[in-house]
Amino acid sequence: MEEYVTKHSEIMDKYDPKKKVALVVDEWGGWYDVEPGTNGAFLYQQNSMRDAMIAGLTLNIFNNHCDRVRMANLAQCVNVLQAVILTNEEKILLTPTYHVMEMYNVHQDALMLPVDVTGNEYVLGDKKLKAVSASASKDKSGVVHISLVNIDANKGQDVSIDLGSLAVKSVTGRILRSDKLQDFNSFDNPDKIKPATFNGATISGSTVTLKMSASSVVVLELK
Repeated sequence: MEEYVTKHSEIMDKYDPKKKVALVVDEWGGWYDVEPGTNGAFLYQQNSMRDAMIAGLTLNIFNNHCDRVRMANLAQCVNVLQAVILTNEEKILLTPTYHVMEMYNVHQDALMLPVDVTGNEYVLGDKKLKAVSASASKDKSGVVHISLVNIDANKGQDVSIDLGSLAVKSVTGRILRSDKLQDFNSFDNPDKIKPATFNGATISGSTVTLKMSASSVVVLELK
């Protein structure tokens, strides 16, 4: 997605330097095999902690390119592909993807703050990606939010954030994680994965430090 957005933006910048035209991502999300025993045409698939990281990672990309990306549509909302809600007759549950989107809603209508991430890489076979992804914003009341994703399924990450000239006195946070990347919310256990209070961040001068669990999503609030 980073490559798609960056390359399309480069082309649009050439012909639309004032960025009057929005870049719209018509669909995004994971697409896997359907759940056994379900109608293959309905594309009903389970939603795991892996999908939460896909959601956080993708939303960070959109946040960081918000000068161009002004609409992005999750595929899809209920019971199909990377859904935020699953139903079974009268039962309903919220997926890990739902919880990430709820955690990230603090960025809505806020001012994007540029953030640059350097650190370890997550390596799987011959593929490499940055282990930690981030985006940040300041809302209308001056509160800063930083959303972070550690996509490494095996290793925690020590994160240090240089706030520069931002003057903040306190940091709180929320975390979404589970013991296994494959964990998911079921109708028997609908709250297996849900946001919890995160107390692992500290401020020293203009630096925020925290340790992220493997395969986790954290949203910090700085005042």
